[in-house]
Amino acid sequence: MPHPLRLLLIWLGVLSTLSFLLYGWDKAQAKLHRRRIPEAALLFCALLGGSAGALLGMALFRHKIRKPPFRYGVPLMLAAHAALLLYAAGQG
Repeated sequence: MPHPLRLLLIWLGVLSTLSFLLYGWDKAQAKLHRRRIPEAALLFCALLGGSAGALLGMALFRHKIRKPPFRYGVPLMLAAHAALLLYAAGQG
């Protein structure tokens, strides 16, 4: 596997893990009526490369699934990240 593709996979994996954990933490905080993670931070983490983890967290924790920026934005981000991966794979 070419070096840039490997770095991209690591980046997306780390950010997806972080996004998944953030969505889980935010859901737990919501249930406890405690301070929450701002929606902008959740979306920004997904945009930076954590869209797969964000989508998994949304589905597993049933969190933020009704809000349009999450419902439509996160899947679009995932499609863009998948396209980026395909492009990077084709370059090697």
